[in-house]
Amino acid sequence: MTTTVLRMLTALTCVLAACANIMPVPDFSLEKVAGKWYMAGFATNAQWFVNRKATMKMGTATMVPTDIGDLDLSYATLNADGTCWRMTHMAKKTDTPGRFTFHSQAWNNDNDMRFVDIVYDNYAVVHTIKTKDGVSEILNKLYSRSSEISDDLQQKFTQFSLDTGVLAENIVIFPPNSTLSPQNSSS
Repeated sequence: MTTTVLRMLTALTCVLAACANIMPVPDFSLEKVAGKWYMAGFATNAQWFVNRKATMKMGTATMVPTDIGDLDLSYATLNADGTCWRMTHMAKKTDTPGRFTFHSQAWNNDNDMRFVDIVYDNYAVVHTIKTKDGVSEILNKLYSRSSEISDDLQQKFTQFSLDTGVLAENIVIFPPNSTLSPQNSSS
């Protein structure tokens, strides 16, 4: 059993080291990332996600660049009971365009967020290393300008997530949330 645990820890350390070297896209444009996005997919081995993934649905994210180059992130989605869940973060720019950091008050963790693949009028793949109490976890997010996600985009996101160490069963493309139609997306 000890050997198995050591192997798992070694593998996790290797994955996290590889993920730390994942760079943002070249020529990242803060202005072009602005606006409304659908939170179309998540991928992480974090226990909170494993426990909740079956009930999660597509939500929205609004990204607003600030005058000093930071990124104001606002998330919203409807819970199963009909209430609205919201969260906001002010992601601080770094010396690397497309890479931001922020501390989540809600989850008490530090986040190193990188836009690793983006077509500004279509989709964005964001890779985040979340650290709390010295323990790091990977969270990949798939954002889309549309609630319709192509099979090719799903496959691209899945492959990236597998490459960053996420187990296949923890890669989820969210079902559309019927209340997120353009007329009702102000949740």
